[in-house]
Amino acid sequence: MRIGTFAAISLLLLIVVPAFAHHSFDAEYDSNKPTTITGVVTKLDWINPHAYVFIDTKDESGAVRSFRIEMGPPYALVRGGWKRDTVKIGDKVTVTGAAIAKDGSNAAGSMQTTSMTLATGQKLVMR
Repeated sequence: MRIGTFAAISLLLLIVVPAFAHHSFDAEYDSNKPTTITGVVTKLDWINPHAYVFIDTKDESGAVRSFRIEMGPPYALVRGGWKRDTVKIGDKVTVTGAAIAKDGSNAAGSMQTTSMTLATGQKLVMR
């Protein structure tokens, strides 16, 4: 009986641990350094396991910089009041979240968002 229980628990851990490893926010982003950027939406991906909004911003020199904004899963966004068409290509948005990697870089232009404010002033919070 003990061997069967041990085998069942081991199998369960083999399945569950990789799922938790996928969510490595702390490995990718530094939540102690919140960032806010404003830009224009260029693409939307309303897909599982995470929805994405792609925006173009301009840096201090005027050069365009593209960001991939990672959000929660669509079902969680809907619970928070989002719809698939809440944000549209061409919309100006302000995004707050963690964009800086633990190593201090952000060469990939990736960001995990905590909130997004539309040009209308409507603030959408990620849940």
